[in-house]
Amino acid sequence: MKTLTILRHAKSGWDVQVERDFDRPINARGRRGAELIGQYVKRQAFPIDRIIASPAVRVTETLDLFQPAAALDALEPHWDRRIYLASAATLIDVIRDMGKDAAHLLISGHNPGLEDLVLELVPSDGGGPLREQVEEKLPTSALVRLELDIADWHDLDVNKARITAFIRPRDLDPALGPAMDHD
Repeated sequence: MKTLTILRHAKSGWDVQVERDFDRPINARGRRGAELIGQYVKRQAFPIDRIIASPAVRVTETLDLFQPAAALDALEPHWDRRIYLASAATLIDVIRDMGKDAAHLLISGHNPGLEDLVLELVPSDGGGPLREQVEEKLPTSALVRLELDIADWHDLDVNKARITAFIRPRDLDPALGPAMDHD
């Protein structure tokens, strides 16, 4: 049995001028969301023994806040450039490269790849209401936890996972929900 925890980066600051999208930082709302999700992971005592992540600034800043809040600051993330704006297929390849040693893996990166990854791994029939919520939207700082009946990450395949948790910052603090006037 393996668990895969998927963490989308925190809300980024579009008001900050950067030359490359890769360098865009998170904003104040994003900092709060990353910290709240980390605290949730600590309260739930979700085991995580390896972190792989995009090296983009908004992901590194997310993990800088998430990890201490989740009591995971002793874990050094493995930064993998392939995760930056990756498709679900590329993310599956990255995860398969993890082998056997990590039982509880966390991957942190970007949409639409992460949302597509969840929808690829969890079958549409029998995925339940949590899958439907992810299909609606995987917002920034959201976390999805999956269980897989595999012994080696190399055996990861589509339609083989079960969602055991889906948590968004707004579930923990309604002030972090979408603005009321947006469509």
